[in-house]
Parts: sequence; structure tokens; C-alpha cells
Amino acid sequence: MSQEERSTVLPSGLTATAEVPASSANLGPGFDSLGIALGMNDTIAVSTAPAGLEITVDGAGAGEVPLDETHLVVRALYRGLGAAGVAAAGLRVTCKNTIPHSRGLGSSASAVVGGLVAANGLVSQFAPDRILNDDQLVQLASEFEGHPDNASASVLGGAVVSWTHAADDSSPIAGCSAECSYYATRLEVHPDIRAIALVPETRSSTSQTRGLLPTHVTHRDAVFNVSRAALAVVALTERPELLLAATEDRLHQAQRAPAIPLTARWVSILRGAGIAATVSGAGPAVLALTVRDIPAALTRRAESEGLSVHELSVADGARLV
Repeated sequence: MSQEERSTVLPSGLTATAEVPASSANLGPGFDSLGIALGMNDTIAVSTAPAGLEITVDGAGAGEVPLDETHLVVRALYRGLGAAGVAAAGLRVTCKNTIPHSRGLGSSASAVVGGLVAANGLVSQFAPDRILNDDQLVQLASEFEGHPDNASASVLGGAVVSWTHAADDSSPIAGCSAECSYYATRLEVHPDIRAIALVPETRSSTSQTRGLLPTHVTHRDAVFNVSRAALAVVALTERPELLLAATEDRLHQAQRAPAIPLTARWVSILRGAGIAATVSGAGPAVLALTVRDIPAALTRRAESEGLSVHELSVADGARLV
């Protein structure tokens, strides 16, 4: 190993802790483009060590996720360190998870963003001129996900509009077949808007529910969703009374409904009560964006059907603590 290569290895004993929010994607019409950060956080504590890899997981995913180099947080840590031009001889990683896995609340994106931000925390103590900026974090995290909606929400906080530029004409639904660039910008959410998540015990596979989506849509449905996605930006930032109309969708929610019937039913129940409810990401969680309380009778009914109800703030992005 050359002197230059040795100089890029982080010293043992550095520590960093990242707190990263959950997220919800799509928000109805904004498939793979709109997202929002939610006040349900995972915490990732990392320290450099002389050698080896030690992982501890508490909370969601404990006893289920791998405790080796394939762990998503660890993969993101290595990716972030590598992007900054440094390495670690050994790592100790502790994950305290509150974001439920495979429920449509961005747990995978949060794990990736948390790992990247924790890597930034280590780098900042050794080579502060190499820390990754928000644009780089969005790019790297989205490369793991294949789309930037959840990842950019967890990086930037608030609501986000995100987009993808592919080197070819590949479809975002299938992921880019060539190199992709990922971008996002933050929206400041109207202070009266509150987020409420209804989370079932059952899980959902994003790849499975994406498989239900058609490869082609009608011009009429495309125009419908374009208008609603544009309206969603206005509703989220300035006119929350427009949320119910702004969260209508024709491109993916009805198509996914057969795989998540409880979710689809509760989206319909809440919308029937005048509450802007959507499938959160690929489901099965339901996200409601509202300026008023969900009626207590509906909350009790949801809980009686096995849904846990979480009143959540609109969160800021991941940060070092």
C-alpha cells in the first residue's frame, strides 16, 4: 500500500450518529417524483475500529436483516466513504429503527441515507473538504433505490419534487438501463398540513406491486395525473384546501389495489370522509395529508382492523446529532 493510499484510511476511534426520517412517495399522482419526509426516525451510530465489522440492530428489522457487509446501512456507509475518497479498516454500527420495514414508509431509503450521512460525519472529522453535499447525497442514495422520491425526501426534508435524467430512454418504472442522474428540490410545506399514517401489520413488496403496473397509459390518464401533480405542489405549499383534488391518481393506485385490498379500502374510506388519503409509496401503509383531525370513530375503526395510526410531523432531512 502506498503512502497516499494509507493516508485515505480513517483513524480508529472516530464516531458519528445520524438521525434520518421516514418518507412517503408518490402522494397520489406524483409517481416516482413527489415525496415527503415524515417525523418517524431511525438513528444510526457508527465508529471506526482497527479491523472488522460489528452490527447491532434494535427495533424494526431486528433478527431479520443481515449482520454483515450486505446490510443496507453498511453498504451505504462504504459507498459514502468511497465517494469521499476514504476508507475504514473496521466499523462498529448500531441501528435503532422505528420505521417499519416493507410498509411503504421509505425504510430502505432511510437506511441508505442514514448510512451516507453517517459516513459524512466520519469524513468531516478527517477531511472536511471531502464531505458530500446534498446533491451528491441525493444522487448516491437514489442509485440504490433506482428512483429519487423517497431518498431525496429523507435527504432534503419537507416535501420534494424529484426527477431523473437517463442516458437513454429507459423507463423509470423498470429503472435505468444506463447511467442515471437524479435530482430533487425541496418544497416548504404549508404549516397547517399534518400527516397521518395508517400502518397495517402485513408487508408489501415494491417489486411485486410495480409488476402490476401497465407499461402504457392512455393520453387522458396521463393528462389527468400531470394536472393533479402540478396541483399538488400548490396544495402542499399554499392551498391545503386543494389537497383532496390534488392527490387524485389514475396511474398506479387502482392497479395496485388487488395486492393491497385493506389499503385500497381505507384510502377510499378516508377520501369519502373528505380526507386526502393515498397509498404511501407501494403500500401497504396509507398516508393522509390533512389540516384537521381524522374523526375519532374512523381512528377506532382503523385500529379495530389492525391498522396502527400515527400522527406525524412533516420532518426536516437527515442530520448528524
